[in-house]
Amino acid sequence: MNALLLIDVQNDFVPGGALAVPKGDAIIAQLNELQPKFDLVVASQDWHPAGHRSFATTHPGHAAFTEIEWQGRPQMLWPDHCVQGSPGANLHAALNTDRVEAIFRKGTNPNIDSYSAFFDNGHLKATGLGAYLRGRRVTRVYVAGLAADYCVYFTAKDALAEGFEAVVLEDATRAISADGWQAAKKDLLDLGALVQTSHAGLREP
Repeated sequence: MNALLLIDVQNDFVPGGALAVPKGDAIIAQLNELQPKFDLVVASQDWHPAGHRSFATTHPGHAAFTEIEWQGRPQMLWPDHCVQGSPGANLHAALNTDRVEAIFRKGTNPNIDSYSAFFDNGHLKATGLGAYLRGRRVTRVYVAGLAADYCVYFTAKDALAEGFEAVVLEDATRAISADGWQAAKKDLLDLGALVQTSHAGLREP
């Protein structure tokens, strides 16, 4: 069985949002068209408490989009985004959620970031997504959404580590950085993921 993972299709990640991915809203219609082709559709949602330590505003003297070490791990500092209960944290209104069976929230611990829909960045706590997919007898996940070089990349990487086949639908995602996505794409391919377009056909197990 296959599943489509819709990663962080939220207001703050599209143009006009606090942490906009260039042309992030351009994929939404495509995501809607893809959903009926899958047995299972789930979504993730960045869901940070105010004052999250990945926010540059919580580290005086450090600007957004700079990297520091925090609690022994590298941490990119971001503008405040996807704060719990804020309009920016909402899934985009144009995204059809009728077929979305579950939403997995991440980044809720104020002290550690969470790019992957499976785990926080330290792999200290699981979101429950892996167990949910196994319970539904999913063997292959197709990953789409935002952003290609961060949350899509880490979700696909963790999917492989969790024993799922992982396919990134490259045309159904957008990156913060083109160079960042090329590096992430190479890593995923080296690890055994597939990267294809949504027009290449969706293989059954």
